[in-house]
Amino acid sequence: MKYRVVRAEGWKWCVLPVVLCWMACSGAMAQQRSRQQLEKEKRQNIEKMSQIRTILKKTSSQKQATLGQLKALNQEISTQSKQINLLKEDVKLMNSEIRELQRTGNQLKKDLEKLKAEYGEMVYSADKRRQQVNPLGFLFSSENFNQLVARYKYLQQYSEARRSQGRQIEKVRGEILAKQQATQNKKQQQQNTLVVQVKETTRLEGLKEEKNRVAEELSAKELELRTELAESRRAVKSLESAITEMIRREIREREERERLARLARERAERERIARERAAAEAAAKANKPATAESDAGKTTTDKPAAEPKAAEPEAEVASRKPDERRNTLLSEEESALASSFAASKNRLPWPVSRGFISDHYGVKPHPVLKGVMQDNPGIDIQTNPGEPVRTVYDGIVQYTTYVTGMNNIVAIQHGDYYTVYAKLKSVSVQVGQRVKARDAIGIVATDKDGVAEMQFQVWKNTSRMNPESWLIDR
Repeated sequence: MKYRVVRAEGWKWCVLPVVLCWMACSGAMAQQRSRQQLEKEKRQNIEKMSQIRTILKKTSSQKQATLGQLKALNQEISTQSKQINLLKEDVKLMNSEIRELQRTGNQLKKDLEKLKAEYGEMVYSADKRRQQVNPLGFLFSSENFNQLVARYKYLQQYSEARRSQGRQIEKVRGEILAKQQATQNKKQQQQNTLVVQVKETTRLEGLKEEKNRVAEELSAKELELRTELAESRRAVKSLESAITEMIRREIREREERERLARLARERAERERIARERAAAEAAAKANKPATAESDAGKTTTDKPAAEPKAAEPEAEVASRKPDERRNTLLSEEESALASSFAASKNRLPWPVSRGFISDHYGVKPHPVLKGVMQDNPGIDIQTNPGEPVRTVYDGIVQYTTYVTGMNNIVAIQHGDYYTVYAKLKSVSVQVGQRVKARDAIGIVATDKDGVAEMQFQVWKNTSRMNPESWLIDR
């Protein structure tokens, strides 16, 4: 019975390190997921900062301060602040990782002591039994052959358990050293991150000072800014009127096409009824008696069946809501395109490969003029001079024009949705042309201050929408 007890205890300590290793790996996997997400955000933000700095460098080459420069500085300050916050999260995460490494290392040390104690007990017990009972005598004192085989296997298993215990001790020692080294590496990484955080904070302060300088310089040109704002409002109003009229005209044309199609269907239905009536009358005459007397002696009281009235789809359609009425006028192809476009919300590609949103959608305070509000029907995207503009989805070019202050404009139809691309230097598509997502349609224009900026809008029929909720997050 003594041998069986020692054997069970030996195997117990062989299994323990496996369980501890699984627990440590589970914690590491959870932290790894957080680490991967954080590193991804840092890479994306660094790429965004790089683009903004490149654009700002070109914008800042002008001798005078501009609104475009101020917008770029505001955006860089925002991304710089985000980067500092990400670095702070990185330091916190590394603190958690260091604590986890230390906790696992301490637990491994405790387990190592237990393994050593158990191994010592096994060695002591083996020596004690060897002094009391010779292994050969233990084997040959068996009462029968089966008992001899069982005792031989037991001695083999016990020896293997001791060897396994020794291997586990060495493995745990190696893991402790690895954890200690990983802890030191992580502490060094944390120290490096803190140094980078200090540098980024210093840069942020410099950006804020630069922003204040540009804002003060622009404030001294209040009259010029108010003149530019008035011109911008007129340009926005002209663009909105042009787009609204274009959409209304397209809807009227759609309604006219539907009206003509409905009239054609009604005419075809009347002709079909007339043909059936003529055929019925001809058949009736063929079945009548040949004598005229029988015809004269008859008095008919039956009247021909009244012609069925055609349906009145126009009245039915007119009673519906405007959006429902417009949807009924869409062709199958247009309805499918509208549905797929609507399903792509938050997933549309940006109209330019590089750039940042310099002016958001909706009503907001003017960046310089105090107490002045401005309304943007879309979003302005500042990018590099000469940057190609690409369509965000499949569609048909419905409209191209030129509006003072907005330069060239392209409107693309996606069923009852429309995307508008303004402030283009040139246009490379024509009305009626079918385009695919990411097809080039023009080039961004550069204004007198050297700012390359385009405007992007999204409409559903005559209602404008927030484009930011449609584009993929950058």
